[in-house]
Amino acid sequence: MRGIRLFCFGSLLFILAGCESWLQDIGLVDVKKIKGPCTITLIDGTLIETPHTIEISIRTEVLTYRDEDGKIWSLFKDEYESYSCQ
Repeated sequence: MRGIRLFCFGSLLFILAGCESWLQDIGLVDVKKIKGPCTITLIDGTLIETPHTIEISIRTEVLTYRDEDGKIWSLFKDEYESYSCQ
């Protein structure tokens, strides 16, 4: 019986993982992930390039990225102008 529950739970998680955009639409997932490499343009015109995936909070528009050393950085909407990923 426990095996059946575990299988059902795992199947449900697998199905929900494939519905990420739908979960974002109904407000259950707040983070949008965009695969890198990405270029982020700051308000002052400085460019930040990252080979990693960036994450953006849909609600707050905070952008999170990793630098070349793997350190995590976050930028608020008033700190960046735009971003583009390939």
